[in-house]
Amino acid sequence: MCFVVKTNLEQARKLLCALQVDLRDTLIAARVKGARSFANIAAVTAADTIYQVDKISEVAIFAWFERHWPRAWPVELVMEGVEDGDEVTFPRGTPVVKTIFKCILDPIDGTRNLMYDKRSAWALAALAPQRGAKTNLGDIVVAAMTELPTSKQWRSDQLSAVRGQGVVAQMHDLRTGRRRPLALRPSQAKNFEHGFASIAKFFPEGKTLLATVEEALWRELGVLGKNGGQLVFDDQYISTGGQIYELAVGHDRMLGDLRPLAYAKLKLGSASLCCHPYDICTALILSEAGGIVEAPDGSALDALLDTTSPIAWMGYANPTLARAVRPVLRRLIKSHF
Repeated sequence: MCFVVKTNLEQARKLLCALQVDLRDTLIAARVKGARSFANIAAVTAADTIYQVDKISEVAIFAWFERHWPRAWPVELVMEGVEDGDEVTFPRGTPVVKTIFKCILDPIDGTRNLMYDKRSAWALAALAPQRGAKTNLGDIVVAAMTELPTSKQWRSDQLSAVRGQGVVAQMHDLRTGRRRPLALRPSQAKNFEHGFASIAKFFPEGKTLLATVEEALWRELGVLGKNGGQLVFDDQYISTGGQIYELAVGHDRMLGDLRPLAYAKLKLGSASLCCHPYDICTALILSEAGGIVEAPDGSALDALLDTTSPIAWMGYANPTLARAVRPVLRRLIKSHF
């Protein structure tokens, strides 16, 4: 097991990228045939609402693993749409205890964006050495994310990484099939003025509390009212993978998701509508690019690789911004949640 994990991670990275290209092309082909059914609800699980477009992706992923995943690398799949407790392994029928990898996937992160053709969604996948039920986000050694474009886009970006080896970033021309390197550099700004940064407030539930905390954060950081005010821009990208991308390419300086804390405080019982491990499984890519992803208190993300655990997280473009926010955010969390 150790030999495979240590020596074949580059091949594993390429495999995850190939999987996502296959998924992307399958979804594009389905849309060409007619996407009216994309927004139909197919199922409601403990993790999320599953739409018809999600079911198309699930079939494509299983078929790809059947055809392409190396039989010498038995793998367990943890995926949105597959309930915790259901064992999905490849080769099919392999006992989980005999697998050497655990692969966590979100076939479409940002489904709501894609099914209404509003904004790109992202295919997310990551791989960790199998440690059974103890396998967590900190064990991930390979990650890949591929843009699932809207109908008017000709370009799809793809980012992937092996721990300790940096990021491979490419732009794919969907018209010609040509691939070119993509420059990747998180923002090096030392403050938030005239930049994008925000706390997730995607749904009505908890929005007032989350906005209160965010406004207090900017006030304590001295941004509100400075130089005429309106110096921090808010862009609510309803996709955790999309948020990681925006930080990695330098568009945003800070993004965070505190919804699990707000839901618990307000006793909303809506924790399913929040980030799960499969949503944040590509945090490794931002880290390898020089950014930071962590728990709101500044500790490492260490959630188990399941489909239901709610994840609160903060992402920063660089260490300077993280150091400025951490102590203020800790105080605000303590006083508001």
